[in-house]
Amino acid sequence: MTDLLRAIALGSIVLRREALAAGYTDRDIAAMVRSRQLVRVRRGAFAASEIWDAQDSSGRHALLARAVVRQSRTAVVLSHVSALPEFGAPTWGLSLDSVHLTRRDQRAGRKEAGVVQHHGRLIDGDVVSPRDVEVTSGTRLAIDITTVATVESALCVVNHLLNEGLTDLHKIKARYASMAHDPFTLRTNLVLRLADPRIESVGESRTWHFCWNQGLPAPEPQWVIWQDDREFARLDFAWPEHKVWLEFDGRQKYVKYLREGESITDAVLREKRREERITELTGWRCIRITWADLADPVRLAARIRAILRLTASAA
Repeated sequence: MTDLLRAIALGSIVLRREALAAGYTDRDIAAMVRSRQLVRVRRGAFAASEIWDAQDSSGRHALLARAVVRQSRTAVVLSHVSALPEFGAPTWGLSLDSVHLTRRDQRAGRKEAGVVQHHGRLIDGDVVSPRDVEVTSGTRLAIDITTVATVESALCVVNHLLNEGLTDLHKIKARYASMAHDPFTLRTNLVLRLADPRIESVGESRTWHFCWNQGLPAPEPQWVIWQDDREFARLDFAWPEHKVWLEFDGRQKYVKYLREGESITDAVLREKRREERITELTGWRCIRITWADLADPVRLAARIRAILRLTASAA
């Protein structure tokens, strides 16, 4: 097997110039694309079709971004939205149409379709290589993402970085304080005020943002329920003073914690038994919400307020 075919089999990006140097012709490359051995990721860059087809939108963006880096004529690192897949970070609500790079020379980049070059100053600690490609660090990424995303989308990213231990709020705030502030200062400040390392998922981050945006009392994330001096359960959110807790129900919640031999139905039934036991231990009321509920925030807020009022009046 040639080095080129080995690179294809391993899922690496293969550039046209590398294929030509290995003895292939443009006709050979075109034939490999027609036969679906290769897929053209962008002009002059290819990936194995089997690898490409298996990726979700975030994974395909990661391959495209790596191709752009390989073809860049200047030293660049993946940044902003394009750094997220390298950390396994969420891309909810973010456009993956363009690859984002930060130049190491701090110069303004030339315009290129589908590529955005940033020229922010990179200092020691701003660049890491989590998966054999240089990207901005979790700390720098937490700041940069607020400049290209809504508060809600940026919050999903920052909470992920915090929860995974890829940075912490002290580091983010210290790095932010050292930067020249730009027009996105207010958005960045707001995201950092809302960010909480206890929040574990996009669904939870969106729920946290929803509560703030709708003026609801701030719940406690990851509230612990004890049984016989041992931790029995952690609740996504709780209003202990109201004896109410909230769980975000997304399919990923059941898939992620699926036990060996379990079906999704088994997991749902197990979660129902868990809820019943928590109610027995606490006497609290459970609110369950889904993605669809978050799509209608005004109605959801009215529902939660009504429940909080009801439990307050019953106290």
